[in-house]
Amino acid sequence: MTRLPDRFIEDRAIRDAARAVLAEDIEHLRASLSEEGIASRVSSGVTGTISNRIRTGARDVLEQAKAQAGDNKGVLALLVGALILWFARGPILEWIEGLLEESSDETELDMDSAGAPVPAAVGDPE
Repeated sequence: MTRLPDRFIEDRAIRDAARAVLAEDIEHLRASLSEEGIASRVSSGVTGTISNRIRTGARDVLEQAKAQAGDNKGVLALLVGALILWFARGPILEWIEGLLEESSDETELDMDSAGAPVPAAVGDPE
């Protein structure tokens, strides 16, 4: 047999060392997966990534809103007022209806038996 070149021997030693490192990594992965399943690892990773992206996006939106609010204070005040009126529309409409009913009760004319309005006489003793 011929003697192997030194380069070949060195390459074989590097290959064997890499194989040993790979075998250790596979054993470590198997031990880690036995503690926590793949599905839970993926879901926790995805949930963490999504929540981080949402937080980052919310911060960006808040910063932009602050900048826009500083430039347009009148528009912002109008928008807040409109929102308050929108959410309070039920009680406001009930209050207006109550006022209208009270005013219609006070201005109602006396009616005769035929349904025609009868004006009240000035100085009429009743």
